[in-house]
Amino acid sequence: MNAIVDDGVVVLEEVHSDEAASIPLSEFISKFGSGLLQAVRRQNPPIFDEASNPIWDGIINSLSRTPFPAQRRVVHALTTLLTQHAPAGVINAEMGTGKTLMGILVATLLHHAGFPRTLVLAPPHLVYKWRREIRATVPNAQVWILNGPDTLRKLLQLRSMRSKPVVPQFFILGRVRMRMGFDWRPAFATRPAIYDSELGRVYRSAACCPRCGQFVCDEEGAPFTPALATSALNERRTACACGERLWTLVPKRATPTSYRDTVKKALVQMPTVGPRTADNLLSRFGETLLGDMLQDNVYEFINLMDDEGDLVFSDRQAKRMERALAYTEVSFGQGGFQPTEFIKRYLPQGYFGLLIADEGHEYKNEGSAQGQAMGVLARKCSKALALTGTLMGGYADDLYHLLYRLHPQMMIEDGFNFNSKGSMASATMAFMREHGVLIDIHKESNSGSHRTAKGDKKTISTVKGPGFGPKGIMRYVVPYTAFLKLSQLGQDVLPPYRESMVEVAMSADMESAYKYLERTLVEELRRALRAGDKSLMGVVLNALLAWPECCFRPETVRHPHTKSVLASLPSLFGNQEMSPKEDALLERVRRETARGRRTLVYTTYTGTRDTSARLKALFDQAGVRSAVLRSSVAAEKREDWVMEQVDRGIDALICNPELVKTGLDMLEFPTILFMQTGYNVYTLQQAARRSWRIGQTRDVDVDFLGYQGTAQMRCLQLMAQKIAVSQSTSGDMPDSGLDILNQGGDSIEVALAKQLVS
Repeated sequence: MNAIVDDGVVVLEEVHSDEAASIPLSEFISKFGSGLLQAVRRQNPPIFDEASNPIWDGIINSLSRTPFPAQRRVVHALTTLLTQHAPAGVINAEMGTGKTLMGILVATLLHHAGFPRTLVLAPPHLVYKWRREIRATVPNAQVWILNGPDTLRKLLQLRSMRSKPVVPQFFILGRVRMRMGFDWRPAFATRPAIYDSELGRVYRSAACCPRCGQFVCDEEGAPFTPALATSALNERRTACACGERLWTLVPKRATPTSYRDTVKKALVQMPTVGPRTADNLLSRFGETLLGDMLQDNVYEFINLMDDEGDLVFSDRQAKRMERALAYTEVSFGQGGFQPTEFIKRYLPQGYFGLLIADEGHEYKNEGSAQGQAMGVLARKCSKALALTGTLMGGYADDLYHLLYRLHPQMMIEDGFNFNSKGSMASATMAFMREHGVLIDIHKESNSGSHRTAKGDKKTISTVKGPGFGPKGIMRYVVPYTAFLKLSQLGQDVLPPYRESMVEVAMSADMESAYKYLERTLVEELRRALRAGDKSLMGVVLNALLAWPECCFRPETVRHPHTKSVLASLPSLFGNQEMSPKEDALLERVRRETARGRRTLVYTTYTGTRDTSARLKALFDQAGVRSAVLRSSVAAEKREDWVMEQVDRGIDALICNPELVKTGLDMLEFPTILFMQTGYNVYTLQQAARRSWRIGQTRDVDVDFLGYQGTAQMRCLQLMAQKIAVSQSTSGDMPDSGLDILNQGGDSIEVALAKQLVS
């Protein structure tokens, strides 16, 4: 076939040739792309054609920070989309391209376009970073944090604020806080003694409604005493006939404390202030003065002076406190109430003009509480904007529930809606069949003779495969998504980025032990699969992936049900003896340290098979200064914790990639080494780009270490294939149109198991 472009129309004519009649899709686009583009533009006129808007440019130029040209185009495109009656849009930009800045700019332009107030849903560790970014960008913006125990008090204040704000207002809500519920207890008033002549009962006092005074009665109409009313109302939340609720909110696991104890608890949150210092401050200045400072103007507390006019805190203490303010907000109030419920019930529709869902892919799961809460908030806001670096994880249903929460009307019109029983399972399956990849597995077996005839048993099972069809991309992704890659920001914005795979040879003892383990476990897996038992799949895969990393400890693999021993191996390396991969890791860290570069080391085994403590011990033994970031460090404090370790002069930071995969800028670590990757495509893509971000001035090197000839290498190859599929919804063009569907693909675990047993 030959492709001829005539006036923007592509005509295919048959050509008889011995050569193959197919070319890679990328080559086809490069040859005939201009004509195709003209045809597409005639059929689907773009809503944004890069024409500048002088009014919007003037607003952006008046801010404290201005975007790069590529970022400005994305901001203009999304603002145009949202102001032209589209309910939602997506910024699908690579990690480090400035999604936060672009979201702030879109919100600012929408404020001037008549959409007041912006509600931001942020990961818990990025709540205060959002506040810092907003204040550094929009100088006159008002920023409210809805993430502390005083969230209910602030929401009540918002309820009375109905006038249109003059300046941009941002309300930042942590995604964990937004789905948290509340406890309750009965609440009623009491009335003096009465006498009931019909029932012959005398009451000293009885429970009644605090508004109308009507008694709270039992089924026979007799008023409850306070004790009986408390017991009866504890069984259910109820209201009086006048509408007054006979219950009140209480914080979960709340214990009554005095105001002095509350202020002391707030004081010890500040760096360098311990319990003894807090007691001294309370004795000298009193809880009322200190409490007012902490709530109204915490900087006044930092500059606290004694009676003689001398500063109470030293310069060092003040500096640490100022740094802590980036992630700390002192507040006194009643917590535990679900903000999403309050916004849904008590704030008018469209009170918030824009909802920004940071890390939007986190809201894709069907049954997650935070995903459902995000859907509720998206419906209460006039517009919605999702920010993500990895829109799709490889499967079509990764997008279905997110699309339903952002564009419910479109999904309903396309026939993907709840069924009569309120379930979305059938709609999800229909969406997967039309736009994704479903693999139907037909099994036929001879079931022997029946009473009257011979018959075969046929079963059909369906599993999902990775991929998203071009029709779905053009219908649901392209019209509502702006793509941005780091390479589009300009050559001078970011330094070179390099990824490489490092294969490490095992020692003779390791190789022999691994082959025995693989041979034994794979044979057990084959035997179980022949019997229809898939319970060994996870056990075998985990053991084969983990043993080379953890062969410094004895390994015993047991059956998950019978607990019988499937295989057992002794430890091969002592506490101070390095395995080949650890030796390769140390060599690279030393080399980078000699070049004046810090190294970020990722290891996924930080729980039962803890390798992070061992790596730190080996680094200490070799004279390499290192630190381990644990999950015990609060999410909102990790950025400051990392900076403190850098100030101490560490050469390497060891952590699980899950702890730093979003939001944290690891610019001080231009070299990243993966000891393991895990299965999660989102985590891998996010963690690999932690230091290749705007502001990085040094070349970024990312190395993936794996043992030759092991399941680790196969896992890395499968992860690479999965990433290639996920990038089809991120604006990357595959070599072949069928690469998008990848119809032979399985999940990484299943594909790895197939390779092992084949």
